[in-house]
Amino acid sequence: MTLDFTLLPLAFRFTSPGPIVFQLGPITVRWYGLLIATAVLLGVTLSQYLAKRRHVNPDLLSDLSIWLIIGAIPAARLYYVIFQWSEYARNPGKIIAIWEGGIAIHGAILGGTLAALIFSKLKKISFWQMADLVAPSVILGQAIGRWGNFFNSEAFGSPSNLPWKLYIPPERRPSQFPNIEYFHPTFLYESIWDLGVFALLITLFFRSLQNKPKLKVGTLFLIYLATYSFGRLWIEGLRTDSLMLGPLRMAQFISLVGIALGAAGLWWLYKKNRPLPDVVSPVEEIGGMGNEE
Repeated sequence: MTLDFTLLPLAFRFTSPGPIVFQLGPITVRWYGLLIATAVLLGVTLSQYLAKRRHVNPDLLSDLSIWLIIGAIPAARLYYVIFQWSEYARNPGKIIAIWEGGIAIHGAILGGTLAALIFSKLKKISFWQMADLVAPSVILGQAIGRWGNFFNSEAFGSPSNLPWKLYIPPERRPSQFPNIEYFHPTFLYESIWDLGVFALLITLFFRSLQNKPKLKVGTLFLIYLATYSFGRLWIEGLRTDSLMLGPLRMAQFISLVGIALGAAGLWWLYKKNRPLPDVVSPVEEIGGMGNEE
């Protein structure tokens, strides 16, 4: 017996109200920018709270957040523009129009990681300690930020007739599906997955306060890297607008690398029982948390 989803209620059929929250004269507030700002504010607050629980100076997390913003957002935009260059070459003025959407989370991760490495080296603190403290905030921010794709009617999946299908207006539909109205809401899938990863990381963090289990430095970030990448790997396969390098979906390739790096790092920590390479040695480190959480 097959299920006819068209007979189910329409309550789960998503339709974007549009990308703009409100306009006041020349001022336009967009959902995309508002969600990013909300994610940053919540992320900084959460990271500072976690730092206090680990007896780490929360001001370090405030300073680091500035570095992460400077490193992550331009890198996320640059990553996207590089793989969509044919579009932006015709209209280079749109390159800086980040408020209209078009950032890549993998670019943000790469740029943010580089900024965090430099910050940790300059401050003489463990990169992995900082990474563990920001990992829950990062994945929470990703869960929030994905809703910007909903309001912009972008980053959706292939055609779908499921009860939670997403309506896409004609001007936003892929050229190969001009007469198809409903698509997979991949933004929703990833947001839910990210919230699940966030719940896992937060649970591990607070259980580790009681040594249940006792986590080694770097564990939370490595789990974030592997679990987020695993979810993105299969969700990306549903999308119609993937950034491509020839026939290769870049997000899937990077996700495979993320899974491999996360698994290798955890194997190194717990099977080899050795600390991860860091930008400072334990002797140099100031304000750190030691070798275990």
